[in-house]
Amino acid sequence: MTLAFGPPRAKKRLSLAPMIDVVFLLLVFFMLASQFGRDRIVPLAMGGAGDAYQGPPRLVQIASDGLRLNGTPIAADALAARIAPLTQKMSDAIILQPDSSASLQQLMDAAALLTAAGFNGLVVME
Repeated sequence: MTLAFGPPRAKKRLSLAPMIDVVFLLLVFFMLASQFGRDRIVPLAMGGAGDAYQGPPRLVQIASDGLRLNGTPIAADALAARIAPLTQKMSDAIILQPDSSASLQQLMDAAALLTAAGFNGLVVME
């Protein structure tokens, strides 16, 4: 005695379209909800936007082996203290000149040191 339950049904294929839609919606949501590159913003003056240069030279050269202030090697933690006597106002121009061997991170570290000390007239020179 055999039981017959009817003709066998064809197997249904799962559709991946709804899952792909959900993944793309989540991707768009997280891209719009996040903020890229806003963790450290350093305002820099554009060429010709500042006042005429006044006072003693304030050139910070940034190389892979360290910092130099007006050609003299200097420790990073002493940079702000050594620049303070050379400025009259915190908005006086301080020129940052990265060497070809310096990385962008070293430039940003030097700018962050000066910004944390209150200097806001930073100018980057090639």
